[in-house]
Amino acid sequence: MAAAGFAGSRLRHESGYAGALRTGAFLLAVTAIAIHGSGLFETLTRGGSINVSLLSSVSLIGLQLAIIGTLAAIDADLRGVAAGLIVLAAPTALATQTGAVEVTGSGLSWQLQTHVFTAMFAYGLLAAGAIVAIYALIQDHRLRAAKLSTVNQLFAPLEKTERVLYGVASAGIAVLAMSIALGITFVDNLFAQHLVHKTVLSLIALLVFGILLAGRHFAGWRGKRAIYLYLAGFILLCLAYFGSRYILEVILHRSWG
Repeated sequence: MAAAGFAGSRLRHESGYAGALRTGAFLLAVTAIAIHGSGLFETLTRGGSINVSLLSSVSLIGLQLAIIGTLAAIDADLRGVAAGLIVLAAPTALATQTGAVEVTGSGLSWQLQTHVFTAMFAYGLLAAGAIVAIYALIQDHRLRAAKLSTVNQLFAPLEKTERVLYGVASAGIAVLAMSIALGITFVDNLFAQHLVHKTVLSLIALLVFGILLAGRHFAGWRGKRAIYLYLAGFILLCLAYFGSRYILEVILHRSWG
């Protein structure tokens, strides 16, 4: 409902009802974030340790999407992409309750818990960036095809969309670099914990993101080339993190620690 409200207020920006629609959507979004966040906090801290299960990770990423989407909706131009972020965030709240019974990180030191939490936080930011990147691709395609319709009102100017993408990407990359550094420093015996491939893929992804930011800063990279490079880095990151979680929890029936 919040997503529909943001999208509707964007499509009806000249209507007298747009302000009321936007305010109602914002209140609904904040309420949903508070409920989701409260349930997730209980799940993450249950048992006196951080829950690093696959489902709790998905739930945290969804919460970040909802927060970023709600903040983005403050800018009238970004309410279309904000609606998309909130729609994708909504189903992840179910993962909070589904994963609430299992605490998989009870044996981790505080250093490793910090590493895990920063990794989850980085993936959430970069996932939001990936959604914005796909949004920018659709926008670029519509512009090149000269498709004119009411739906175009949902799209911000492409330059602004790209600024949002690089802003989210920069924050996510900084947190990711911190997480990788913590992991390399504090994880004992990567081979025994089946985490070598995760570390290698994460480092490659960080390198790809670094090349992207350098190209943007020094060469002014824009458009499809930059977006595809970002998505390539994000796919590597998904393989590194969610692939590792799936192998450890579903196939090997193990957890960290």
